[in-house]
Order: sequence, then C-alpha cells, then structure tokens
Amino acid sequence: MKIKRQKQAKKTINFYKHNFSFREPFQILIDGTFCQAALKNKIQIKEQMPKYLMGEVQLCTTNCALKELESMKDLYGAKLILQRYQVRNCKHFKNPVSVSECLLSMLEGTNPHHYFVATQDQEVTSGLKKILGVPLLYIILNTIVLDKPSLCSVNHVQAVALREMVTPAQQQSINSLKEVQGIGQDGERQGKKRKRKIPNPLSCLKKKKKQPQTQLLKTEGKKKKRSRQRKRRKLEGGEGPSLKPTPNP
Repeated sequence: MKIKRQKQAKKTINFYKHNFSFREPFQILIDGTFCQAALKNKIQIKEQMPKYLMGEVQLCTTNCALKELESMKDLYGAKLILQRYQVRNCKHFKNPVSVSECLLSMLEGTNPHHYFVATQDQEVTSGLKKILGVPLLYIILNTIVLDKPSLCSVNHVQAVALREMVTPAQQQSINSLKEVQGIGQDGERQGKKRKRKIPNPLSCLKKKKKQPQTQLLKTEGKKKKRSRQRKRRKLEGGEGPSLKPTPNP
C-alpha cells in the first residue's frame, strides 16, 4: 500500500512539474489544522515531507495562521510546531484575517509562486479546487497524502494540449475557411446581409399581347393588297397623254 501511494504521489508531482513549472525546493504553506493533525498522529512533518515528495522542501506559514493559534490554548502544541517554519509576508500584517482567507489570498488566483498547501480545513480545500495548479496535502490514516489534481487543473491542461496540436499555419487556414463559410469564432454560422437588388428596367415593361396567327395573316394580306393597288394607280397615271377634252377658246 505504501508503494502504491508513493507511485501516485510521484505521478501527481510530475503532473505539476510538466504542466505548471513546479521546481525544487517545493514551497509548502502549512496552517495550524495540519500541524494539529500531525501532532495527534505522531507525524514528523520536517522529516517525512521530503521523503514523501521525493525532493527538497521549504516549510512556511503566514502571520495570520500564527495569530489564530495564539488565541487557542488547546492548540498550543500546533503553535510550537508552526513557529519553526518560515513566515511569508501576507497582505494582512496589520489586520489579520482568517487562515482560509489568508491562504487563498497568498495564491493570488493563479498560484504564481508555486505553493503546495497543507491543511485539514474544508473551506480552504474547496477554495483550492477552483484555482489552477495548486497541490493539496492533508493527513489521513496516520499518513501524509497528496491529493490528485483538481478537475479545474486537468481541464486546463487538456485545453492547452489541444491548442498545441494545431500549428499556427493550420489555425490561420481554419480561421480563413470559417470566414468564407460565415462561421464565427464560437462555431455558429453567421447570417450574411443580403444586398438590396435593383430591378431590371426591361423587366418592368408591360408585355405586348401576342396576336393570333390567323389575324397576323389577314393583316399581312391587307398590306400586300394595298401595296398592289398603289402600284397599279401609279402605272395608270403615267401611261400616254391625257384623254380629257381641251376647252375651246
């Protein structure tokens, strides 16, 4: 069981090393609840933590965590343990806040300092699962346990890997094809604005009624008859002298 737990811890540490640039010495933020659980289960944090994480560690805490233990007499032993660690500057030096609020503020939303967080506080645990790249340590069954990466961190890593599979040239060609097809960045087809068409002036003219073929033949026959009559009149008028009698003087 110990070997299996060690393999799982190694796999989780490699996940944070490769995807979130964690490096030794690992910085571990510890609160009073973790120290109290270690004291109750007879765990030597300073000795066992480097062995479990298979690397050099720096154990640290905040001023707010120490101030909270000072007001609790039943946690005096946890306070003595926590005082041995480095104290990192937080934003609440003059006005201490709760440990859960202080630890979450130390992560600054993206955990830029690559902190591990060791706590037994459920409020801190639920808050950590919403932040990318924060390893969580807790004590269960007399052993230190490194929790599996949160769903938020896993989804982020998968999204980054998917983007890296597509080269910039391929992404540019995909974007150009989307523009041609009228598809937006969200994958939805965008409706093209239709231009107002100007009607063809010839199409606006009234269509002439077609005459029946029989009527066309009659009109053509009349025209030919009239033209023959005109020619005949011209011929008759131009032949010989006039036959009308001349008046006597």
